Amino acid sequence: MDKVFYNGVIITADEEDHVYSSGYVHVKDDHFFEVGDGFPHHIPSQDTEFYNLNGKWLVPGLINTHGHTPMTLLRGHSDDLPLQRWLKEKMWPMEQKLTREAVIASSKLAMVEMLKSGTTTFLDMYHLYLDDIANIVDEAGMRAVITRGIIGLCSREEQKAKLDEALSIARNWHGKGEGRITAMLSPHSPYLCPPDFIAEIAHEARGLGLPVHTHMSETAHEVEENVKKYGKRPVEHLWSTGFFDGSALVAHAVHVNDEELDILAQHRVAVSHNPMSNLKLGSGVAPIKTMLNKGITVSIGTDSVASNNNLDLIQEMRTAVLLQKGINQDATAVTTAEGIKLITANGAKALGLNEKVGSIKATKEADFIILEAHAAHLQPEINASSHFVYSASGQDVLDVYVKGKQLVKNKQCLLLDEEKIAFQCNQFYQKMIM
Repeated sequence: MDKVFYNGVIITADEEDHVYSSGYVHVKDDHFFEVGDGFPHHIPSQDTEFYNLNGKWLVPGLINTHGHTPMTLLRGHSDDLPLQRWLKEKMWPMEQKLTREAVIASSKLAMVEMLKSGTTTFLDMYHLYLDDIANIVDEAGMRAVITRGIIGLCSREEQKAKLDEALSIARNWHGKGEGRITAMLSPHSPYLCPPDFIAEIAHEARGLGLPVHTHMSETAHEVEENVKKYGKRPVEHLWSTGFFDGSALVAHAVHVNDEELDILAQHRVAVSHNPMSNLKLGSGVAPIKTMLNKGITVSIGTDSVASNNNLDLIQEMRTAVLLQKGINQDATAVTTAEGIKLITANGAKALGLNEKVGSIKATKEADFIILEAHAAHLQPEINASSHFVYSASGQDVLDVYVKGKQLVKNKQCLLLDEEKIAFQCNQFYQKMIM
C-alpha cells in the first residue's frame, strides 16, 4: 500500500537543498514517488495510507561511513590514551576475548543504537564473524557495507587465507538482503599491510567491481613511520600500490597536506571524517574545509564507540561543522546545507550508493527518518535545517524507515529486542574482564 506523509518539514538533501516547510512525501512500494509542498490533493485515498506529520521533520536516512560494530562491547573500556597505546594495550587484548556470541550481541547493540538515532546505512569494517554480522543486518532490515579488515603483517599463507575469507564474504553478501547489503575489500592500513599485499587486495577488488576502504593518515606518528619505512607519506604510498585506481574510501585523513589532497581529488577518493574519535584519541582535526573546496567527497563516520563513545551521527556532524568553523576562524567554513549532506548525500556517494539513497527524491529508495520538532531545544519552529545541524540529536528521532519498511516506531525498535540485547552484552563484558 502507498504511504503519504504530509504536513511536515521535508529536508531533502537533494542537489538544490530543497526544504519544504509544509510538504509531503509519497512512498510507493519501497521508493520515493513524489515530494512537494502543500497537501497532495491529487493522490487518491484508495489504497493509500496518509500520515499527518503535524510539523515533524522528515529527513533522509543517515549514513555512517566508517565503524566497527563488534567493538560496541568495549565502550568505556579505556580512555585518555593515544591511538597506538590504546590499540596495543587495551583494544587488541580485549578483542582476542571476543567470542562469536559476544560479537553477535555487540553488533546487535550497535544496530539498535544506530537505528534509534537515525542511522539507516553503515559501513562495518571488522575481522571476526562477518557472516553473522551480515545476517543480523539482513534480519534488522538495515542497509550496510560489509568489509573484512585485513592486517597483513603475517606469513604469506596467512595473508592468502585472510584475503580468501574477505573475497568469500564479498561474493556471498554483495547485493543480498534485497540489495541492502553491499561489500568492499579493506586492507586495514598502510602501516599494518605490506605494499605488495595492498596492491593485491586492490587488484582483486577491481576484478569484482568493488570499492576499497582503509584507515589512512590518522596520526602524525603514522605518517612519520610510513616515511621512515617506505620513503613516502601514506597518500603517495597508497597511490603507488594502485589503491586509488578504482573506487576508494579512506577513513580519517587527518594529517594530509595540499599536495596529497590534490592526489585524492584527482583520483576521486572519498574521505570518511571521524571527528569525535580523532579528538578523543588526540589524533588531530582533518582539513575538511580544504577537502570540500577541492571537490573531495567528505562523509562522516563514527569509528567504534570504544573511541567515540556513541553512534549519534547528528552529534558527529555538528562536531565536524563547528570544528571547521573554529580552526579556520571562518563561520562559513562548512555551511548548514553542507553539514546535512555530510551524513546523507555525501555518505551515499562515498559508499557508492548515491543512485539508491542519500536524498529524498523521486525514484530513490525510501530510506528516511522522522524527528520530533516540538521539543524546547528546537523552538521557535523556524529554519529546521539550522535546528537539525546545531540543536538536534539522535534522541529526537521518532521513526525510521528503510526501503519503505518501518524499523523504529515512536523510538522503539520493531525487529531488535533492545532489552535482551543490552542484558546479553553486559553479561559478555563481565566474562571478558574476569
